Amino acid sequence: MSINCEHWKEYDSISGPISYCEIAAFGHKLTLDELEKMGCTAEKRKICKQKMEFAVGDAVTPKPEPQPAPVVVPNACDTPKAVAAITVGNAEKKAVSPLFNLLVLGILAGCYIALAGALSTVVTNDLASYVGDGLSRLVGGLVFSLGLILVVIGGAELFTGNTLMVTGWLEGKIQGRQVLRNWTIVFFANFLGAILIATFFYLSGIWKMNGALIGAKSVMTANAKVNLTWTEAFVRGILCNWLVCLAVWLASASKDGVSKILCIVFPITAFVACGFEHSIANMFFIPAGIFLKSQASVLSAVAPALGTDPVGAVSVLANLNWSSFIFKNIIPVTLGNIIGGAIFVGTLYWSVFLKKPTSKKPRLVMNLAGTITRMFIR
Repeated sequence: MSINCEHWKEYDSISGPISYCEIAAFGHKLTLDELEKMGCTAEKRKICKQKMEFAVGDAVTPKPEPQPAPVVVPNACDTPKAVAAITVGNAEKKAVSPLFNLLVLGILAGCYIALAGALSTVVTNDLASYVGDGLSRLVGGLVFSLGLILVVIGGAELFTGNTLMVTGWLEGKIQGRQVLRNWTIVFFANFLGAILIATFFYLSGIWKMNGALIGAKSVMTANAKVNLTWTEAFVRGILCNWLVCLAVWLASASKDGVSKILCIVFPITAFVACGFEHSIANMFFIPAGIFLKSQASVLSAVAPALGTDPVGAVSVLANLNWSSFIFKNIIPVTLGNIIGGAIFVGTLYWSVFLKKPTSKKPRLVMNLAGTITRMFIR
């Protein structure tokens, strides 16, 4: 059997004929592509094996080309369906939280939102005169995002975010009374935290800075909120918590701190810039305005914006009181917040991603939402 190959060598020795392959002799390990290029085809290698058995055949058998390890690209965030399941799991945990935990974490959440409100007030107290109303609102929203960042990443119980607990009830994992228990405790704990920061804001004298314009900004913000109609306050409450709960939902989908922060910043900036109403934030803004409206320096600073003098400002601000705070703002805004979070985020997403075909609860919730809405919009 003859082999026509430039790498095949044959000669006679004292011990007898010797044949070998140069590739084998020098220990080369070649790939299939390299063998094909030099003419060492599969057919030739088959002949070699037949003539020299394993010696040549093993030598010219191509070394498998190393395959790169598969690159595993982790998902940047969970799918909406996974987030819905996570939200239900969170609702189960919140439903059985001890009273002490809910009180402490609720107070902290109220403090965090109020601190963000104080920051927004300080930053934007005269910003509109330099950059205009729109950009001033945008900056105010950006810095106000600090509140929900602290709640979500730091860990706290916020009433508006907890409206998503409705998903746990819809899924049949928790009872309605557990949802109401959490909402009630956390709501009033949030109020304690917010009013605490409003008191500190007043006692600290921060409002005196920049010629008391910070105090004037606080009063103007609070006065605008208590002079909304019920329908305006209610609808703004819906729109606000729709965005807030979307921020919580998106943050739940994220798998790292930076992503969570970014997912929070944009929806929160949107609700603040648009002037929507957040019940817990208003527990800081309106009491702070009530505390400050009787300060002479604040009245002097706010009078030009109200188009009057300091004496006339007292009459213009007469509606800024505790009764208006509760009945003209907190009640309609809170109801709106519940619908915005529980219906437009929690219920709708649950209906799409988790609802069983036989479940009738979404219809019950929608009917309740419609009834409440008709109470305010006639």
